[in-house]
Amino acid sequence: MAGTRLDPIDRKILAELQADGRMTNVELAKRVGISAPPCLRRVRTLEEAGYIRGYHAKVDPRELGFEVQVFAMVGLQSQAEADLSAFEARCRAWPLVRECHMLNGEVDFILKCVAPDLSTFQSFLTEQLTAADNVASVKTSLVIRCAKDEPGVPFDVLEARLNRSA
Repeated sequence: MAGTRLDPIDRKILAELQADGRMTNVELAKRVGISAPPCLRRVRTLEEAGYIRGYHAKVDPRELGFEVQVFAMVGLQSQAEADLSAFEARCRAWPLVRECHMLNGEVDFILKCVAPDLSTFQSFLTEQLTAADNVASVKTSLVIRCAKDEPGVPFDVLEARLNRSA
């Protein structure tokens, strides 16, 4: 299991930074119970190892005028690796697509899209997404409201699992 390569202090650092990525190193060190210099070394090591991929402000799309959020379920004509990779590259280039996940089952990809209004999303849907090479079908679901939007992973579940296996 990947999480076992980290010691409890590393996991606590990750949990604290996931909850508040803006805290100072001194505050982080205090919360995890070590001094600041080794805490900073550990954070840098976690960054270099890829456990920490970046730091981001969580902005409110609606406050910024992005009133429409849509999940688009995309079926492709071909699932050959070259075709899957080409579609993923295209998704990375579309600004309205904020997340792109390849799935197994009836749907090949699910895309999380945001747009300022329905007409902007409709233009994207008809002029870009459904017109893209290899796209066989697109089904969309408009988000009415969000009940939960938690980034990252549930560290308490990881710790409980690690404690059971110890």
